[in-house]
Amino acid sequence: MYNAFISFIFLFVRDPEVVHRLSIRFLQLIGISPLSLLAQRLLDVREPSLSQTLFGLVFKNPVGLAGGFDKNAEAISGLSALGFGFLELGSVTSLAQEGNPRQRIFRLAKDRAIINRMGFNNHGARAVKSRLEKSPRRVPLGVSLGKLKTVELPNAPEEYATSYEALYDYGDYFVVNVSSPNTPGLRTLQDKEALIAIVSRLNAFRDTQKVKKPLLVKIAPDLTDEAIEEVLLVCRDHALDGIIATNTTLSREGISEHQEEVGGLSGVPLRRRATEVVRFIHQKMPSLPIIGVGGIFTAEDAYEKIRAGASVIQVYTGFIYQGPWIAWQINRRLARLLKRDGFATVVDAVGVDARL
Repeated sequence: MYNAFISFIFLFVRDPEVVHRLSIRFLQLIGISPLSLLAQRLLDVREPSLSQTLFGLVFKNPVGLAGGFDKNAEAISGLSALGFGFLELGSVTSLAQEGNPRQRIFRLAKDRAIINRMGFNNHGARAVKSRLEKSPRRVPLGVSLGKLKTVELPNAPEEYATSYEALYDYGDYFVVNVSSPNTPGLRTLQDKEALIAIVSRLNAFRDTQKVKKPLLVKIAPDLTDEAIEEVLLVCRDHALDGIIATNTTLSREGISEHQEEVGGLSGVPLRRRATEVVRFIHQKMPSLPIIGVGGIFTAEDAYEKIRAGASVIQVYTGFIYQGPWIAWQINRRLARLLKRDGFATVVDAVGVDARL
């Protein structure tokens, strides 16, 4: 039924950003109405097998919402009612910026995919901080940090630090997003020396705080194995708490339309490559927690990432296509898959395939 409804909306509303804006407004209404408690009661899956503690945070289930959907912390309460185990907002930059010119989102319904070239459009760290000060917290909240387009690459450490310091009291974990393909030159910050400069600056601040909050890095699926290994060395040597694999891809493999559009591709065509990256990371550094993301639409997709080495997973494009109950659907089925295969908890299933 939802698929028919969303197909109807997509048919008459050509600009995906309009649909997205309407979704945020709807979630805001849910968040301040009795519907919030009803949605939470219906969509919250309380299965002990799905719960775990990861880098000091308790996740009631492994299904999170990826950064990019709620860039400005406008719908946290509504999203928290949809059964997610955690949320990630952003990416946030030090100041507000409009991002790239529209049209900058393209739906590929036949391929169950999206191409976007948003360019870190957001209201800036100060506006996000003001909303987070008033937002109730039901699940762990991550904050993805980005770079302003106008900031030169050598000044990136200070740019990330500005947002990090402003929002430090309000996030449960933080993500250094150096892998978006939509800000010129940003992906070069995945290079070892550039990444070290950024995380060293953030660690210098973190080390002065009473609570040392988890810091992760988000990488691109287009990195070579050698480049991923360099990132892992930075994680090991500079006390990073985890890695998010992966961001969107520049590849156009597996799509039947819009191949000429510039931007990052997400959805089903990314699933296999994202899983490969998760498996590679787990094989190289089994102790490093991984948030797996890329092409997750079903419990089977999530289970694939978990068995490859992801402790928790995130959805984005799947959320757009599958609807607001995607976390409920995945969690219910995932608990059955774990039981079927003899795993007492999701933790027991992490990396099983990577170790074979």
